[in-house]
Order: sequence, then C-alpha cells, then structure tokens
Amino acid sequence: MADIPLTDRNPPLGPTAIALCLLTAALWGGTPVAISFSVDELPPVAVAAIRFAMAAGFMLVWCRWEGSRLALPAGQRWLAFAGGGLLFFQIWFFNLGVAWSNSSHGSVLINTFVLWVVAIEHFITAESRLTATKAGGLAAAAAGGLILILLAERPAGGTSALDEPTLAGDLVLLASAAILGVKIVFTRHAVRKIPPSAFIFWHDVVGVALFAAWSLAFEDVTLRTLEPSTVLGLLYQGLVVAGFCFAVQAMLLRRHSASQISIFSTATPLFGIVLAALFRGDRLSPWLLASGVCVAGGILLVNVSREGDQPFRRIPPSQPL
Repeated sequence: MADIPLTDRNPPLGPTAIALCLLTAALWGGTPVAISFSVDELPPVAVAAIRFAMAAGFMLVWCRWEGSRLALPAGQRWLAFAGGGLLFFQIWFFNLGVAWSNSSHGSVLINTFVLWVVAIEHFITAESRLTATKAGGLAAAAAGGLILILLAERPAGGTSALDEPTLAGDLVLLASAAILGVKIVFTRHAVRKIPPSAFIFWHDVVGVALFAAWSLAFEDVTLRTLEPSTVLGLLYQGLVVAGFCFAVQAMLLRRHSASQISIFSTATPLFGIVLAALFRGDRLSPWLLASGVCVAGGILLVNVSREGDQPFRRIPPSQPL
C-alpha cells in the first residue's frame, strides 16, 4: 500500500481511472510473489534493503519533479524516524512471513491490516466511528484470517516443500499486518505536519539504513550471480510497486477522493491468490479461496460504510500519536 494523503475531490471515476485502479490493485497483489522469487536466493531483510533503496531513489526524483522540499524542521524529524522504524519492522515481518509461508497466504493475511486501522481510529484516535457496516467488514476480514490460520492445509512432519505454508509464517504475516495498520494511522498523522512526499522519502531512507545494518550484522549476504527471476522480483518491488504504483495513485488522488480509489483495494488479495497460483504454483484450496473472499469482502464493507450507519459507542482517545 502507498501512503498518500486524502483529498476531498470526488468527480466520478472514468473508464481510464477505473482501469488504472484495477491495474495498481493487481500489481500490489503481485508483491508477495515478487518477494518469494527474491527470497529464493537472498535473505529477507537484504531483499527489503534493496527494495527500499530503489524506492528512496524513485522518491528523490519524484520530490524534485513536483518541487517538494526535502528538508525537515528539527521538531518534525522524529516523525520520519518513527515512520522508518515502523517500516523496518513491518516489512521485515512481511518478507520473513512470505519466506516461511507462501505468496497467496501473504497476500490474504497482510490485507487484514484493515482490522487494526479501524480499531485504532475508533478506540484510540477517535477519528472514525465504528459503524455496523464497518463492524461487519471487520468480522469478515477476521474470519478470513482465522480460516487460513486454523483450516489451511500444511505439510506434515515439520518439513515443507517450496512455498508450502507454515503456521509460524502465517503468524508472522499477521504481525506484519498489525504493524501496517499502526503505520497507516501514524502516516495519516505525520503527513499533516510534513509534506507527504518528503515524509515517504525520509521514512524510506531511515528504513534502508535499518535494513542494511540488520542484514550486514545478522544475515549471510554474499556477492554472486543472481537468477533472472530474483533480479526481476527485486525490480518489481522497487520500481513497479514503489515507483509506478505510487505515481499512478498520486495522479489519481489529485482528482478523486481516497475513498473512491481505495474501494478497488478489495481486489488486491484476490489478485494475489491468482498470481501466486500462476507464477509460484500455490494450491488453490477451498479454504484459501474462502479466506480471500472474506478478506476482500471485509475491505469492501469497511470502504463503503455509510455515514448514516448507526455508530457504536466510542472510547475517548488516548494520548495522540
């Protein structure tokens, strides 16, 4: 997901805009597949370092192109450091979870982040009320996650073949989704004080520094000739997802509201399941498909929640982030 500020513009989406929304949803759905190809040869944190080094380079060019200032006042730099810290833990867990599980589980479970976003914004920041429709969406997303955790087929005997899901990997992916939910809410607060492009650039830079330090200290990274699939997986993550998808969504958000665009994220876990089956050979089990539909339906219900829905009682907000 790209962290881009909300807008109030909402002209109807035309055919081109709809096609671009679906394209970015499909490309985001392919991210776990690209990670799987990358971690076939490289350690998970090293993959993250390379990916976000490319992302930071793209954001540098983007900021120069749109004329955004990169300098941050001293009192706002902690926001970039905190954002980079959240990025480090979220992507570390995600890459590790995909390496231990598989692409299709990664695509479904990471999208349970919607549970955490809605819960935080209702119970902690009190910025968005929990309506009956949203509650139904959260229940559907939670059911999707539980289906994979409790009912998914797993290899017996404590060993796994290529891309066989494991319980440990799925739990790590759920942890990544929880951190992503926190990161999204934090980013929404941060971009009210820092230009969004500058925040994303610096949080990428901080993340790269943390990824590189961790990888050099704890991972075995040796220089060698990489398979074309590994290189393409890295380029996909760094340029297609962090570059092209960000640029397309930024362009769309200049004309349309975030709610209009985010509705298409419903398709992301479904695209992820299909792409994982096509390119990594993941099994399309009934439980996997049911889980994907539940999570996609949960995202849909959360995004279409109407202002007229009956809200639940909100708990007063705690200290601001």
